[in-house]
Amino acid sequence: MDVRIRGDRGTRVRIEPGELRARGRARARRELRRRWARLAATAPTIIQCAVAAGLAWLVANDLLGHPRPFFAPVAAVICIGVASGRRLPRLVELMAGVSLGVGVADLLVLRIGSGAWQITLVVALAMAVAVFLGTGTLITIQAASSAVLVATLLPPTGSGGLYRMIDTFVGGVLGIVAVALLPPDLIAATRRDAREIFDALADTLTETARGMAERDPARVSAVLDEARAGQRAFTRFTAGLTAAQEVARISPLRRRHRRALHRYAAASVPLDRALGNARVLARRTLAAIWAGEPIPPALPDGMHRLARAVRLLQADLERSRDPEEVRRAALAAAEVTSGLPPGGTGFSAHVVTAQLRSIVVDLLMATGMDNADATAALPPLPGR
Repeated sequence: MDVRIRGDRGTRVRIEPGELRARGRARARRELRRRWARLAATAPTIIQCAVAAGLAWLVANDLLGHPRPFFAPVAAVICIGVASGRRLPRLVELMAGVSLGVGVADLLVLRIGSGAWQITLVVALAMAVAVFLGTGTLITIQAASSAVLVATLLPPTGSGGLYRMIDTFVGGVLGIVAVALLPPDLIAATRRDAREIFDALADTLTETARGMAERDPARVSAVLDEARAGQRAFTRFTAGLTAAQEVARISPLRRRHRRALHRYAAASVPLDRALGNARVLARRTLAAIWAGEPIPPALPDGMHRLARAVRLLQADLERSRDPEEVRRAALAAAEVTSGLPPGGTGFSAHVVTAQLRSIVVDLLMATGMDNADATAALPPLPGR
């Protein structure tokens, strides 16, 4: 027998080795699918970076005649990839960093030459000036790297600093043009990322309900392991949503997606709270089972109803439907708590009830209701 320890009191949950290996294989398959999906989702960005970098070098080297226009493709890649979601501010920061680093290096290297101690001095001064001016991290790092390049690979010339500033601008602009003219399918990418969140939330509720009904701590413990993936999925979702909204603003081919993206953005904060509340709900369910507390059958039923409301919200956002059906389903899940016997549950089951009602409020807010209206729509608890 393999033993895993879960919970606040160190309670032991015994899991058969075969079941543990099966869970490990299933988790590995899911992770592999996630990685392939992430590569497929990133493919448009990779293509944009490659095309923009090549064009930036072509324009700076062949059309403008700048020797070794290193900063042109670098600026293109940073504006598309590293700066996803804040491309215009990053372009300004990048130009400021290049200008500062090149300026400091040009002033010093022409007079003191290049070498180990010269590089030390140039980098220290460039970063110190950037920090003193109160600039951001990107400007500070870019100032240092630009100074290193000037002091080693790209020695200063009479017009070198100006050329590098122009190269940075050319690369940044071409990066933004590549994003605008080669945009990915923003809605498809947003739906794909959001689907992971809805899967995590609905599965946590469903499996916790089953574990509660069967009083099976191993099932609920496994739910908690899987629920943590929901937070990672939410981080990917918000990063992708921010980038998608920016592309919709600058791309004439994707402006029609603004309204749908706005609905996802409005639902993102309530969904984040719902994920956190669902994890608390699962932990307190596990505590209730371990403590042998009485669990009203209505609680698992409410969780199943809540999982259905989650799926309806997913469909509502994907198809831009009226949210009334989602609201009715969420409130139907809350209705089960109004029939619970007053004082008939233990502390953990009481917390589960509170978390269930909190998730209902989260889903109502994800449909566009404000907190006061969503809370007021809840049915009263027994004895209140």
